[in-house]
Amino acid sequence: MTDAEQLAAYRAMHAAIQAEYDRAADKMAALKAQGKEKTATYRQLFARKLTLGELLTWYKTYGLAG
Repeated sequence: MTDAEQLAAYRAMHAAIQAEYDRAADKMAALKAQGKEKTATYRQLFARKLTLGELLTWYKTYGLAG
Protein backbone atom coordinates (compact mmCIF):
# COMPACT_ATOMS: atom_id res chain seq x y z
CA MET A 1 0.00 0.00 0.00
CA THR A 2 1.42 3.38 -0.97
CA ASP A 3 1.56 6.32 1.41
CA ALA A 4 -1.28 8.01 -0.50
CA GLU A 5 -3.44 4.89 -0.28
CA GLN A 6 -2.68 4.58 3.41
CA LEU A 7 -3.66 8.20 4.02
CA ALA A 8 -6.88 7.71 2.06
CA ALA A 9 -7.64 4.62 4.17
CA TYR A 10 -7.06 6.57 7.40
CA ARG A 11 -9.34 9.35 6.20
CA ALA A 12 -12.05 6.87 5.22
CA MET A 13 -11.75 5.18 8.60
CA HIS A 14 -12.01 8.53 10.38
CA ALA A 15 -15.14 9.41 8.41
CA ALA A 16 -16.71 6.05 9.24
CA ILE A 17 -15.94 6.43 12.94
CA GLN A 18 -17.34 9.97 12.95
CA ALA A 19 -20.52 8.82 11.22
CA GLU A 20 -20.98 5.97 13.72
CA TYR A 21 -20.38 8.38 16.61
CA ASP A 22 -23.02 10.74 15.22
CA ARG A 23 -25.52 7.87 14.76
CA ALA A 24 -25.00 6.73 18.35
CA ALA A 25 -25.47 10.29 19.62
CA ASP A 26 -28.68 10.67 17.59
CA LYS A 27 -30.08 7.37 18.86
CA MET A 28 -29.21 8.36 22.43
CA ALA A 29 -30.97 11.70 22.02
CA ALA A 30 -34.09 9.94 20.72
CA LEU A 31 -34.09 7.51 23.65
CA LYS A 32 -33.52 10.35 26.11
CA ALA A 33 -36.48 12.24 24.65
CA GLN A 34 -38.58 9.15 25.41
CA GLY A 35 -37.27 8.99 28.98
CA LYS A 36 -35.36 5.77 28.31
CA GLU A 37 -31.95 6.72 29.70
CA LYS A 38 -31.86 3.66 31.95
CA THR A 39 -32.40 1.05 29.25
CA ALA A 40 -29.77 -1.44 28.21
CA THR A 41 -29.82 -0.03 24.69
CA TYR A 42 -29.09 3.48 25.92
CA ARG A 43 -26.25 2.24 28.09
CA GLN A 44 -24.77 0.23 25.22
CA LEU A 45 -24.94 3.29 22.98
CA PHE A 46 -23.31 5.36 25.71
CA ALA A 47 -20.40 2.92 25.94
CA ARG A 48 -20.12 2.82 22.14
CA LYS A 49 -20.12 6.61 21.96
CA LEU A 50 -17.35 6.82 24.58
CA THR A 51 -15.22 4.31 22.68
CA LEU A 52 -15.72 6.08 19.36
CA GLY A 53 -15.06 9.44 20.99
CA GLU A 54 -11.75 8.12 22.30
CA LEU A 55 -10.77 6.99 18.80
CA LEU A 56 -11.68 10.40 17.40
CA THR A 57 -9.52 12.02 20.08
CA TRP A 58 -6.56 9.90 18.98
CA TYR A 59 -7.10 10.96 15.39
CA LYS A 60 -7.16 14.61 16.46
CA THR A 61 -4.05 14.18 18.64
CA TYR A 62 -2.07 12.86 15.71
CA GLY A 63 -3.40 15.40 13.23
CA LEU A 64 -5.45 12.88 11.26
CA ALA A 65 -8.85 14.40 12.01
CA GLY A 66 -9.40 16.23 8.82
